[in-house]
Amino acid sequence: MFQKLLRLVGVLFLVSLFTFLLTSFLPGDPAVIILGRGASASQVNSVRHDLFLDRPLPVRYAHWLGKVARGDLGRSYRNNQPVSTIIRERLPITLELVVLAQLMALALAIPFALLAAYRRDTTVDKVTTGASFGLLSIPDFVLAVVLVYFLAVRYRVFPASGYVHLSNSVGQNLRSVILPSLALALGLAGVYQRLLRSDMINTLQEDYILAARAEGLPPVRILLRHALRPSSFSLLTVAGITMGSLIGGAVVVEFLFALPGIGSVLIVAITTRDYLVVQGVVLVIAAGYVLANFAVDLLYTVLDPRLRHARAVA
Repeated sequence: MFQKLLRLVGVLFLVSLFTFLLTSFLPGDPAVIILGRGASASQVNSVRHDLFLDRPLPVRYAHWLGKVARGDLGRSYRNNQPVSTIIRERLPITLELVVLAQLMALALAIPFALLAAYRRDTTVDKVTTGASFGLLSIPDFVLAVVLVYFLAVRYRVFPASGYVHLSNSVGQNLRSVILPSLALALGLAGVYQRLLRSDMINTLQEDYILAARAEGLPPVRILLRHALRPSSFSLLTVAGITMGSLIGGAVVVEFLFALPGIGSVLIVAITTRDYLVVQGVVLVIAAGYVLANFAVDLLYTVLDPRLRHARAVA
C-alpha cells in the first residue's frame, strides 16, 4: 500500500508538471490578454511581474505548485473569479453526468453480457453482439444528436438542453441529465458488453462452474454468484481506464446540451485563452483520472480474496 501511495504521489507530480508546461508553451501573452491590445508596455510588464511571468520557468512552476498545494489555482483573466471557485461550482455537474453515465453503461452491459455468454452462439448472442458493435462505431456527439431528435424533439420525453440543480428538484434534475448521460453511456455499454461476454464465456468453462451445474444450482445463481465476480477484473480495469474518455466525451456533450459543467468552462477558457482556468480544469481532470485508476487498483482486493491473502502473507 505504501509503495502504491508513493507511485500515486509521483504520478500526480508528473501530471502537475505536464499540465503547467502544456499551458506555459501556448502562444500568446497572458498579460496582453488581460489588459487588451491597447495596453502600454509598462502596464504589460507590471502584470507580467505580478503573475511571475518574468521569472524563469522552474521558478514559475515552483511558485504555481506551491499555490496549488494550498488550493489556490489563481484567478480567471476574464472575470477575475478564483479558478478554484469556478471548479467547485461546476465540478459537481460534470461528476453527476460522468457517474450517471458509468452506472447506466454498466446497467445496460452486464445483463446483456450475461445473457449473451449463457446463450453463446445463439440468435440472442448474435443480436446483442451486433448491437454492441453498432454502438461502438458511433461517436458520442452523433448519439447525442440522434437522442435529442427522437427523445426531445419528436417525442418530448426529455428536455433538449438546460440543467436543473439537484437542490431545486430531484425529478427535474434527473430529467435534465438522463439524455446527455445516455449519450455517453451507450458507447461504453458496447465496450463493456463485449469485454464481459468474452470473460464470462471463459469462466463458464471452469471446473467449479461445471460442478455447480452438476449440483443442480439455478443458472441465475451460477451466473451472478459464481461466474460474474471472477469475470469482472477486465471490466473493472476498463471502467477505470475509460474514465478519461468519458470525461473527454462529457466536455463535448455538456456543450451540446448546454450543461454548466467544467467541460463548458474549459471550452470557453480555451477560446478566450484564459490560461489559468485551462490549467486548473486540466489539472483537476487529470488528477481525477489518476485517482480513479488508483481506486480501481484497490478494488481488485475486494473482487479477488487471493490478492488479500497474498498481501497479508507478504
